Amino acid sequence: MKAFVVEKIADREFKADIQEVSMPKCENDEVIIKVSYSSLNYKDALSSVGNPGVTRKFPHITGIDVAGVIYESNSTIFKAGERVLVTGYDMGMNTHGGHAQFVKVPASWVARMPDAISDKEIMTFGTAGLTAALSINELIENGVKPEDGEVLVTGATGGVGSIAVSILSKIGFSVVAISGKAEKIDYLKRIGASEVILRDTFNEESKKPMMGEKYAGVVDTVGGEVLANALKYIKYDGVATCCGLTSSHELNTNVFPFILRGVRLIGIDSVECKLEKKQAAWKKIASKWKIDNLDNITNEISLEEIKNAYELLLDGKAVGRYVVKIG
Repeated sequence: MKAFVVEKIADREFKADIQEVSMPKCENDEVIIKVSYSSLNYKDALSSVGNPGVTRKFPHITGIDVAGVIYESNSTIFKAGERVLVTGYDMGMNTHGGHAQFVKVPASWVARMPDAISDKEIMTFGTAGLTAALSINELIENGVKPEDGEVLVTGATGGVGSIAVSILSKIGFSVVAISGKAEKIDYLKRIGASEVILRDTFNEESKKPMMGEKYAGVVDTVGGEVLANALKYIKYDGVATCCGLTSSHELNTNVFPFILRGVRLIGIDSVECKLEKKQAAWKKIASKWKIDNLDNITNEISLEEIKNAYELLLDGKAVGRYVVKIG
């Protein structure tokens, strides 16, 4: 079968490209999925260059998302022909991922596909969409409502950010987007942002320990200085979610938002969260949270185009979601 394989050729030296590799063998409590679509994520790009925080076992097939049908099952849970998807867990990290024609995974990682969504659509969401949905769900479950005020989305042109902007707009929130890409302001407004603030301007104007109350909630995808500054603007009893570190893994902040305004900061993990929680999020994504402008945030590519797309992701030049057509 064809797969996108990363090989370690020397210390801190890796090469990645399409190869012909052996079909996986299905063992006890495992399934083999015939892949129709996968997607690209920042974690995939890090894996492709041998980042040890993501992948330590080589040769390695990238791809933390996959959608397709059960090709072979050695499990009592699934049978051949069922439409399924997998996101997260160890797939695409130190277990071979979805950038291949077939992928083998434990049955416990697999979710059934909601009927109302196609393989391509659900991979446009993928881990990024699941993360965005889990973030928005936390805002809502913690009492943030559209009438409470604007929601700020950071890193808004990325995969998680783009989908968060689109879903929030669809369900009635007024969205303010932060981006470092001045040329993508029109794009962000097209997918649902009512206002766009450039990242450098935002950081420059947020130097005080506390700023005026402005946002009912924040969906942060980048960490670092942007998140630290966003916390200063959250209204009393507001909520921020945090799911990324493309700006920085460090958070240099103060306690004022937490002890003076009762602000809550909630971490989001879509990798190891319970399958039931993922399944509930997928049902929302396939129904009332299914966005109408998926084509505006989707770049469909082939296995052969993954390498170039990884370069864009690592250089911070990617916009929206990359969906990989395989089957």
